Amino acid sequence: MQGHTYAIMNDVEDSHWWFVGRRAILESFMREIVDSLRTERKGLRTEEGRATKDPDNANNDLSGNGGVEADSQSSVLAPQSLLKILDVGCGTGANLEMLSEFGESEGVDVSDEALTFCKSKGLTVHKGLAEELPFNDAEFDIVTGLDVIEHLDDDVAGLSEMNRVTRPGGYALVFVPAFMWLWGVQDDISNHRIRYTKKQIVERLKMAGYVVERATYANITFFLPILGGRTIMRLTGIKPESENNVNVSALNGIFGKIFSSERHFLKHVNFPLGVSIVVVARKSNES
Repeated sequence: MQGHTYAIMNDVEDSHWWFVGRRAILESFMREIVDSLRTERKGLRTEEGRATKDPDNANNDLSGNGGVEADSQSSVLAPQSLLKILDVGCGTGANLEMLSEFGESEGVDVSDEALTFCKSKGLTVHKGLAEELPFNDAEFDIVTGLDVIEHLDDDVAGLSEMNRVTRPGGYALVFVPAFMWLWGVQDDISNHRIRYTKKQIVERLKMAGYVVERATYANITFFLPILGGRTIMRLTGIKPESENNVNVSALNGIFGKIFSSERHFLKHVNFPLGVSIVVVARKSNES
């Protein structure tokens, strides 16, 4: 992104309706992912306990793990005190703060300015490219790419790196902008390469080695207003410093609640269109 946008983002991401609503939706998806992983871990511990108590069990081995590999580098289901979460392209850290509620979270970003904002909030962050993540193979239970994949010259390379550092059985949560005909000033100043269709981002995740479990559009609520606003900007040539500044602060609260409410519907249905796309993908246990 252009340098000045990080300071703007840091100023508004705790209050601007877009960031507040997006974070609420992402938190809902994260809760489902974490609940799934914890349920599987609980089941694994139960099976391990049974195998340990039964010395005649055919799957029992000398390690007492019931034939289930417990190496944290080989399986997301290995018993651990906390989930390990990586936010790729963590920006100024608001999403990373939310992710920290679910486990031991770290961020990585290429921008020194963004990392400075994160460190001022006490967050654990590293400098690195999405296409060359500075982490070992199979190090994280959950890896997120939240409005970052669209910045990459080689998005499949970035997603493949996310897959590499994800443990077998682990998850990726991806959030990207939708539809090239929704292109606006924010895409320009953020140095976006693309706005995706659902089919395009799903195909890229599969190419990177993930199994896609769910993909849906999001922000259907403000789809028409955003389309109209960006159409007007194109026709008039208006180019604000950032679309984050094009906002009625007095309405942030109500707009944020309206956008956030989409999380309740997204628990049950996939939206046919929207300003963004959310994808939940999983790394195979055989990887």
